[in-house]
Amino acid sequence: MSRALSVLRTVAEVRAWRSGRRTCGFVPTMGALHAGHIDLVRRATAENENVIVSIFVNPAQFAPSEDLSTYPSTLTDDMDHLRKLPVDALFLPDVDVLYPSGIVQDVERQVGTFVDVQGYSNQMEGRSRPTFFRGVATVVLKLFNIVQPTRAYFGQKDIQQAILLRQMLRDLHLAWPTPANLIISPTTRHESTGLALSSRNAYLSANELEVSPILNEVLRLTAHAIETGQSVEEALAEGLSVFARTSEAARARHVTLRPDYLILNDPQTLQPLSRYDPARGAVLSGACWLGKTRLIDNILLGQHGLL
Repeated sequence: MSRALSVLRTVAEVRAWRSGRRTCGFVPTMGALHAGHIDLVRRATAENENVIVSIFVNPAQFAPSEDLSTYPSTLTDDMDHLRKLPVDALFLPDVDVLYPSGIVQDVERQVGTFVDVQGYSNQMEGRSRPTFFRGVATVVLKLFNIVQPTRAYFGQKDIQQAILLRQMLRDLHLAWPTPANLIISPTTRHESTGLALSSRNAYLSANELEVSPILNEVLRLTAHAIETGQSVEEALAEGLSVFARTSEAARARHVTLRPDYLILNDPQTLQPLSRYDPARGAVLSGACWLGKTRLIDNILLGQHGLL
């Protein structure tokens, strides 16, 4: 049964709503909600008295060449989903609410205050998207300052983002949420293929969807090789060779598959690892292009202590 959902559009409205509420769970999203988002919302509702979700497609995390103008938008369906869950409020700000100085995608022309988390932004996703995490850190800090959540919820699929944000909380001494209360939930996957759910999966053609399980398959094979004693260098090389063989087969289906990266990183510092220590744990992550769609995924190894 649907329930009333407060739709808040300004900072003042959110702060008035937040005032007097003891515990508040927060799920920040860019909309086009899927089962992974719903899992985060359900966890938030189980662990907090009140829950607020935000929908905001953040211009600052898109480079000028990226898909801001075509990013999936399903607001009517999103609101229907939220009304069927015990969600109290939706923060739906316009761009000028979060960026009062204005915002353009070209970093060199931006005006105002932005946040860089040094040492956590240039590896993994940051190698291919050098301004992405600057935009993520900036908008999430704004949202945290506005909402003041007791706990905030992010998915493991975006593991670099979550680890970077935890470090931002430590460095800037935010009262809410604390680093321990930035919750990373396991990735929600398609039942039969293992594909990590993402709003961008809507871009995939039928043929591309058939090929899409390769990313998770490569990660699982590589993780198993590393955990059973193969050197990190050899395991990563073999994983990339599986990508290469699949790319050749995919061409017969008129699908272009191009790996972006396959890398093992420290779970706390995100620095690349050449050796694996089970007691320390590791993050094995990968990204690839299927046609014009970029997919990311990861597997956590050992005693990582992240979830």
